[in-house]
Amino acid sequence: MEKLYKRIKGVLHYREAWAGDGVLTEHWGVVGERGEEKETKLPKGARGNAAAKNALRPAREDGFKPIDEEEHAAVLIEYKIKGSGSAKDLEKRHALEDRMSETLGWTGLGHCDGGSIGFGTMEVCCIVVDPDIAKKVIAADLAKTEFSDYARVFEEETGA
Repeated sequence: MEKLYKRIKGVLHYREAWAGDGVLTEHWGVVGERGEEKETKLPKGARGNAAAKNALRPAREDGFKPIDEEEHAAVLIEYKIKGSGSAKDLEKRHALEDRMSETLGWTGLGHCDGGSIGFGTMEVCCIVVDPDIAKKVIAADLAKTEFSDYARVFEEETGA
């Protein structure tokens, strides 16, 4: 899968495409929003990566480009735990990682990159293209869920 981005009138937009199980999925929208998607059946014998790349050709011609990984930010979701944590804490972290992979992917923000646990805290690491938007989307997504008891959501480099 490849994600492409373009700022239009000051707003960051995304386009992406991927193939799996004989289906090509195209997904596009404004970063931080669910966006729209379209699925089409891959022709027999078509290669998934080539079909996805071909689907993104018009976006590339319109100025959409990938954002280098070095330009992404790490946003952490931190929880207070007792000591090194329990099996229940680890189970919660894994469930949150899955949730964040879905949330960040479907809003064009990025992906979850695992987490850590121990010494009184548990964190889930999110690699994102816009940390300010990501912090808002994460907070809204976790509100009124079993994950709403986080201590803070912050950008790793700045601590904010």
